[in-house]
Amino acid sequence: MVDHREIRVPFIPGDGIGPELMAVARRVVDAALDRSTKGAVTIKWEELLAGETAFKATGEYLPAGTLEAIKLRGVALKGPLTTPIGGGIRSLNVAIRQALDLYSSVRPVRYFEGVPSPVKEPGKLNVVIFRENTEDVYKGIEWRRGSKEAKDVIDFLRSSMGVELPEDSGIGLKPMSEYASKRLVRAAIKHAIKKGLKTVTMVHKGNIMKFTEGAFRDWGYELAEREFPDAVARETDLNGQGPGARIVINDRIADNMFQQILTRPDEYSVLATPNLNGDYLADACAAQVGGLGLAPGANIGDSIATFEAVHGTAPKYAGKDLANPCSLILSGSMMLEHLGFDSANRLIIKGIERTLGEGLLTYDLARLVGSRSIGTTEFGREVIARLG
Repeated sequence: MVDHREIRVPFIPGDGIGPELMAVARRVVDAALDRSTKGAVTIKWEELLAGETAFKATGEYLPAGTLEAIKLRGVALKGPLTTPIGGGIRSLNVAIRQALDLYSSVRPVRYFEGVPSPVKEPGKLNVVIFRENTEDVYKGIEWRRGSKEAKDVIDFLRSSMGVELPEDSGIGLKPMSEYASKRLVRAAIKHAIKKGLKTVTMVHKGNIMKFTEGAFRDWGYELAEREFPDAVARETDLNGQGPGARIVINDRIADNMFQQILTRPDEYSVLATPNLNGDYLADACAAQVGGLGLAPGANIGDSIATFEAVHGTAPKYAGKDLANPCSLILSGSMMLEHLGFDSANRLIIKGIERTLGEGLLTYDLARLVGSRSIGTTEFGREVIARLG
């Protein structure tokens, strides 16, 4: 007789299309785990509040109890959340990452056969983006034009630093630390070693921002040479020789990287980036393989990880059974791998491959090729039917 084990996993349904995507994703995750463990392991899902649903129920967008529950369990699956634009609270996604110190945003981007793409050879792109998650402009240090704080900063820069700025400037700061930069690059290199990947590329704008993004690059090289001397080799040190079994570590200026990821995508495996660069780059890569509806994401710290759909709430499609659940399903698949259930993760990947490969597409993809679409719920059933 096989002992049964129950894992408690918090989930945040999200806003807009979130609840219907979450319902499908949970069913797929449950089915894959059941099949891979022959029923020996199940998940007990614990619903948490965040976003508009939380605000209506509690008057808070991010209740303290939600964060405490994620800390307790060490993991969570999260749907998309609404954040007011232009005023009010800052991004809920950013708030959760910073409150839990989830310093690595991990975004794998790959192509699935059968998905319409705007590029000729989308299958050449297969990268994992490690984006620093706690610093840069997302730290939220800024002051409104005309405010006392903005005026004080402008006066200080003029009187103490000799920097002249227009009086009607809004002011923002971009902090980037050695500690945060190195731990992000460390996580990227460890992932490349674990997965047997060929390159780790630091993406930065250090030619212009020398003491923030340029420092990110320098700190990354320092970290690689000190902690992984036998596992990595600098591209500039190879002198035309192959790296052997070592991982090549290199760097690219951000604007050049956007070109390279279009023209030579198969030369890159892992991209390590500061916060803002990674935000842009992850979405641009996802566009090449079919869009954000196919892009999973994780936010990982030392002891806590959340897994989330990376697209928005799409309120105009809410309740219509039209939205693509792949992003959240694949995020749930990443969560299973993180929890040690890689066989369940592989079943889900295979199920998605087979479903999309047979031309079973949700509305967002089907409309690009003029084919018949299937609904959110039906797509989930088709994936479950094709699990390994």
